Amino acid sequence: MQPADEDFLLRVYAASRADEMALVDWDEVQKGAFLRSQFEAQAAQYHARFPDAEYSIILFDDRPVGRLWIGRTPEQIRLLDIAILPEFQNQGIGAVLLKSLLAESEQKNLPLRHMVFKLNPDALRFYERFGFSPIEDVGAYIHMERRPPADITSRD
Repeated sequence: MQPADEDFLLRVYAASRADEMALVDWDEVQKGAFLRSQFEAQAAQYHARFPDAEYSIILFDDRPVGRLWIGRTPEQIRLLDIAILPEFQNQGIGAVLLKSLLAESEQKNLPLRHMVFKLNPDALRFYERFGFSPIEDVGAYIHMERRPPADITSRD
């Protein structure tokens, strides 16, 4: 990611919140201001919690189609955020990226964790298909994880 990517990243973020924005009685200026403030707050929180995280633009056929943010610590790999523009969803892009993270998780013998919005049943099913299990209910989100086959807590 580069500073010049900000408009694209805001568009991806807005697309990920489109269903919520359809429920509010705000004009486009109000929605835009709200989305920008939420986008900036989210980015600031992730940067504070995971200062060394990897922030990437997802490319498909050399076109930017989404964002992938990954935090790594000695204890875990954290999928901070993955968002793909609606017109590029359901084409296997997310599955390919998740499989890559699962392979890294197994290679490093670390759990892969992610927070999933409760009101997104498609996302919950997606992660469950890849072996994620809920580990904590966090308000509007479910904290999920997938541990590698050789659980790191069982090592000597």
